[in-house]
Amino acid sequence: MSVPKLISIFAILLFSVIAIAALVKSGSKSSTNINQNVTDSSPEISEILELGNEIRTVAYEAPAQLKKNEQPLVTPVATSLATLSTPPSENLNKPLPVADRINEFFNKVDPKFPIVQTITYKSRVSWQKGRPAWLSDYASHYSTSRHFIARSLNGKADYLKQDVAEGGRFNVLHPEKNITFYLLIDTSRSKMWFYYYDLDANEKVLVKTYDVGLGRIDSTKPSGMLTPLGKYLLGDKVAIYKPKMTGFHSGQKVELIRIFGTRWIPFDKELGVCTASPEGFGIHGVPWIPGEKGDLVEHTDSLGKYESDGCIRLATQDIEELFAIIITRPATIELVKDFYEAKN
Repeated sequence: MSVPKLISIFAILLFSVIAIAALVKSGSKSSTNINQNVTDSSPEISEILELGNEIRTVAYEAPAQLKKNEQPLVTPVATSLATLSTPPSENLNKPLPVADRINEFFNKVDPKFPIVQTITYKSRVSWQKGRPAWLSDYASHYSTSRHFIARSLNGKADYLKQDVAEGGRFNVLHPEKNITFYLLIDTSRSKMWFYYYDLDANEKVLVKTYDVGLGRIDSTKPSGMLTPLGKYLLGDKVAIYKPKMTGFHSGQKVELIRIFGTRWIPFDKELGVCTASPEGFGIHGVPWIPGEKGDLVEHTDSLGKYESDGCIRLATQDIEELFAIIITRPATIELVKDFYEAKN
């Protein structure tokens, strides 16, 4: 082979090596820039949620940062006990209490709870001066919600019909009973137990057990999920959904029944050690979604699962009866991983 040909081949090979090196360097630089962009800290995101007269801010962090050369992970939504945690083995086979005595609040004949009193409506009463007493006056006087009185008066779960005539009979919470209400949630089983306490008699009574929906799994939270652990006092900034009531959620105006169902009861104060402040948390109904006919229907499939932003979800009939009973007296909620961890 002649010398000129050798020089030509050498030159071609040299330029090829230089070009390949330039491409590798450029690709490395681009890759570095991508990783730098991914690992930049993201600002905290806030949502404004409006419900009735209450406005609350819910803050959450952007997705966790990725390390250099690390691929993003897709985290499935946990929907079963096994994906969250399990109670200690010694508690797995212990029996759990079950009850459904809710009607004993509203029955005007036995069986009914000793903490309720059946009264007869009179428009003229000694404690109401200057004008006739309406159903709302009875509710205020006996520290009992109008919804509670309506269900007892109507003999069924009808909370909106509140017409009462002379001689009508209904139940109220007994004015001489010193009572509080207590809700216990087992986050590993997605169950809630509803009790009342008669403080003077030192008696605790299980009223009903419920299936609940809880917050999404989040390993960065002390509770392991968006729903906190601890004991809280429930607040009085409650809300009742009215048809077509709208508000803002995730920056969009929506009909609130799609987010909170028909009732809302907020957490108010921490009672002892809790994994999160009460702000933004509450108990509410399951969201309603478009049904097959285009109308809104409650999404009960979310019960027993971990899909909420941290709040406690109940079926519509459950949240409505619970709301009617507890909103006028002190009520606490305790959230534990295992029923047998509860302090009470």
